[in-house]
Amino acid sequence: MEESIKAAGSDDRGFLGGERGLRSWIFSTDHKRIALLYLWSIMSFFLVGMTLGFLIRLELIAPGATIMGAQTYNALFTLHGVIMIFLFIIPVVPAVLGNFLLPLHIGAEDVAFPRLNLLSWWFYLIGALMALASLFTGGGPPDTGWTFYVPFSTQTTTNVTVAAWAVFVLGFSSILTGLNFLTTIHRLRATGVTWNRLPLFVWAIYATAWIQLLATPILGLTVALIAIERIFQIGLFDPARGGDPLMYQHLFWIYSHPAVYIMILPGMGIISEIIPTFSRRRIFGYWAIAVSSLAIAFAGSMVWSHHMLASGMSDMGVFVFSLLTFLVAIPSAVKVFNWLATLYKGTIWLAPPMLYALTFLVLFSIGGLTGLVVGSAGTAIHTHDTHFVVGHFHYVMFGGAIFAFFGGLHYWLPKIYGRMYNLRLATWAWGILTVGFNLLYFPMFILGMQGMPRRYYDYLPQYTTLNVVSTVGSWILIAGLLLMLWNLWRGSRSGPPAGMNPWGGRTLEWTIASPPPKENFPGEIVVSTDPYDYHTGEGHS
Repeated sequence: MEESIKAAGSDDRGFLGGERGLRSWIFSTDHKRIALLYLWSIMSFFLVGMTLGFLIRLELIAPGATIMGAQTYNALFTLHGVIMIFLFIIPVVPAVLGNFLLPLHIGAEDVAFPRLNLLSWWFYLIGALMALASLFTGGGPPDTGWTFYVPFSTQTTTNVTVAAWAVFVLGFSSILTGLNFLTTIHRLRATGVTWNRLPLFVWAIYATAWIQLLATPILGLTVALIAIERIFQIGLFDPARGGDPLMYQHLFWIYSHPAVYIMILPGMGIISEIIPTFSRRRIFGYWAIAVSSLAIAFAGSMVWSHHMLASGMSDMGVFVFSLLTFLVAIPSAVKVFNWLATLYKGTIWLAPPMLYALTFLVLFSIGGLTGLVVGSAGTAIHTHDTHFVVGHFHYVMFGGAIFAFFGGLHYWLPKIYGRMYNLRLATWAWGILTVGFNLLYFPMFILGMQGMPRRYYDYLPQYTTLNVVSTVGSWILIAGLLLMLWNLWRGSRSGPPAGMNPWGGRTLEWTIASPPPKENFPGEIVVSTDPYDYHTGEGHS
């Protein structure tokens, strides 16, 4: 199979050719160019967030102040969280791969509202620049953590106001993207692309878009109220002025827990594309996976208060939200078991995208099972605000969403640029990245069970050994990340031609040139077979 990658294929520049210059990109309404604008922007912020994470771990290599003091540490973990959550994980898969692939997957020429699509990128860029401006204006970098919890966020003298408005603007980008995707899926499907023939990545994007559209306005209004309270000194959340800090927590998590599924659902869609391709088998339980995406989006919107089990809510509230937390694990488990059933007796090719997909299965399962620990009413009290929560969160978000994105990037980059990266280097980068990830985050589960609190720049000497292991793991992780990114960048610029369909994929994007032409398809598309059936012909014309 690997030799097929070197087969000749179309290597014209497709949508990458034609108009050149900065203006032709930043004002383009081509969904593929907008996807690359998002890719370059988001990956730039990812490198910044990664650097901040490296500095945080370096501070924690030993007890006491090592390279920074408490205030600087507070600012760094706040910025790390804001950048990684709002500027990277939430937008990366929908804005990059969703933008690029959604019209191709359904046989459309573009998204429903191309200008609105461009506007969403501009909102993203403006919000990101506002977040950066908060570092150098006002009272200095915000130090509240990415959750902006009150009353601290209403009383601190740091520049929380600009950071809050930045999140508000970023919310508009997410809302417009969700609205665009929903309309595109409903209105622009090609002939024969019925609901039961939609690629599972499209189903995942569809479920995610509903969350973006319905939940994001709540976050926007909530952070705007923080800014308004700081400016006008009114008592919305601050108890010193008659406000209710628990009301803020409810409003924040009503969005921010569904936001977890904005992060993870598109990644699950990627896995649902990679596993059938590299096991050469029809996806097991198509409708179970499709419906489970919608079930996760719905049920995930009902469990926000499991973040508040230690806040003093009523016993009935604790019972209900703890129960719902366990129920939301069911549709996630449905996906995992269906992926495993697809692999069973498959002709498995361990190419780099498949390695990332299989790693996702392991890491996401660990993250999900430890989530039941922090979602259980009894154990949540012991693990609340400890490093156990940090480990759980990163196993779900990094081990889940980001590993899935990396798998998708390795899977579709040859289609995007028409060139292939070095497979051997990609495999080495995956191995280094996986080892570093587990060395970095697994010790946090032990540290948390031993009682080490999170968000502290100092700790007792008894926690030193595991913190050293964790910090060394961060160095290995970063080495793997840099090798991976360098290999992908070099491949996209000077790698050998990838051909039209290097992996033997069955969805529509693999039937056109690499990179795709500006107009996507040369004529009307008619789809007549299941894209996951590897025992039929192409099924389209």
